[in-house]
Amino acid sequence: MALGGGTFTTQNKTLPGAYINFVSAGNNVTMGERGTAVLALPLNWGKTGGFITIDSGDYTSKAAELLGYEAGAAALLLVTECMKRAKKLLLWRSDSGGEKASATVGELTATAVCAGIRGNDISAAVYANTNGTFDVVTYVDSIEYDRQTVSAAADIKANSFVSFSGENITATAAVKLAGGTNGTVNGKSVSDFLAAAEKETFSVLGCTASDSDTKALYAAFTKRLRDDEGKKIVCVMADYAGDYEGIISVKNGVVLENGTTLDKYGAVCWVTGASAAAEINESLTNVAYDGAVGVDEKYAKSDYEAALKAGEFVFYEDNGKARVLSDINTLVTFTPENNSDFTENRCVRVLDGWANDVAALFGRSYLGSVTNSDTGRSLFKSDIVTLGRQYEEIDAISDFSPDDITISQGAGKRDVKVDMSIKPNGSMEKLYMTVQVN
Repeated sequence: MALGGGTFTTQNKTLPGAYINFVSAGNNVTMGERGTAVLALPLNWGKTGGFITIDSGDYTSKAAELLGYEAGAAALLLVTECMKRAKKLLLWRSDSGGEKASATVGELTATAVCAGIRGNDISAAVYANTNGTFDVVTYVDSIEYDRQTVSAAADIKANSFVSFSGENITATAAVKLAGGTNGTVNGKSVSDFLAAAEKETFSVLGCTASDSDTKALYAAFTKRLRDDEGKKIVCVMADYAGDYEGIISVKNGVVLENGTTLDKYGAVCWVTGASAAAEINESLTNVAYDGAVGVDEKYAKSDYEAALKAGEFVFYEDNGKARVLSDINTLVTFTPENNSDFTENRCVRVLDGWANDVAALFGRSYLGSVTNSDTGRSLFKSDIVTLGRQYEEIDAISDFSPDDITISQGAGKRDVKVDMSIKPNGSMEKLYMTVQVN
C-alpha cells in the first residue's frame, strides 16, 4: 500500500499515493419557506416586550395558555382571522403599562401572570383536605383551570394564569382577582415593535392602525427593509395609497358567518396571514375569505374598476362568499424598471423569493468560504441554475435558461457580480373569448 494519501489543496505532495477531495454536488440548494406573519395588536392578556409565537397547528390548544382565551373567542378575533391562513404568527402585544389583577386568598396573595383585564376573570380558592393537605384551585370564567394538592405554601406552583405568594395556607372560598387593566398604545410601543420585528424572519407584516402617522411608520419601515436591508417583506394596511410593490392596501371588510362585521382594518389580519402563506406559485385572486359570507361594503362595477386602477385590494360578494377581486399591491406609477407586472403580488412573491433564496444560498455556502475565481463563480452559477430549475418545476417561472446567467468578478477582488433574467408566471385572471356561431 502506498505511504501517501489524504486530501490536497495544491498538487505539491512528495509521497506516492492517492489524494482525494470530496466536494458537495449542490445539495444545499433549497427554496425558502413562506408562511410567517407578524402583527402587533392590543390584547387583554399575554406577555409584553417580546413576540408570542403561535404555530398554526398549536393555536387551538395553546391559545388559552398564551393569550388568555380559547381560540375563537371574540377577544381573539383578529388573531383568529390571521391564523386562518398563516403557518406561523409572531404576535406582539402592542399595549403596555397595564396592571396585573390580584387578590388576597386567605393568607396567600394571588397575582395574575399577565397585565390586562382578563386577569379580572380569574378566581382562586383553597380547600382543606382531611389528611392535612390543601387543594389550591384556579378558576377562569368560573371554570376550574388548575388544581394543586399541597402541604405547604412553598409547594404551590404558578400556572399559566396566576402565581401565589405567602407563607401560610388557610382554607378560603373562591376570591375573584381585581385591578387588572390593559395598557395603552403609543408611538414608543410602535417603534419598539418595529425594532424587534426587524430582527425576525418573516414574509408579511400587518398594520391594523387607522391613523396616518402609524401607517407612515410601517410604510417607511417596509421600504427601508426591502430597499436598503435586502429583506424582501411585504406590509398589509388599509386605506393607504402607498404606490409601492411592497405595500398592500385593503379597501373593504367582510361579514363573517356568525354575523360579525369585520371592517377593512380587521380584514388586514386575514390578508396578512393569507399573503404570508401564499406560495411563490400562488395567487390570491378569486380566493374566498375563510368563514365569510359577504362584504361590509359593496361597490358598482365601475367602482371596482377604479379600485384596481388605484392599487386597492378589494373583496367582492359571490354567492354567499367574500372573494378577493385581484391580488394586487399599491404600485400604480410604472417605470421601465418597475412595469405593470410589479403590481401583481404573485410576481412580487416570485421576485422576493428569488432575492431571498439567492442571498441565503450565497451566505450559507459561499460567503467567506469559496474563492472568488472562475471555479468558485462557476460553482455559484451551478447552484443558481439548480435553484432556477426548482422554481421552474413548480411553475413559478418559465423559459428559464442557464445562458441567461452571467457571473463575473465585481469591482473588487471580493465582489461577485451576477447578471441574469427570469420570467415570473402569472395566474389566469382575464378571459377574452371569441365564439363563432355557425
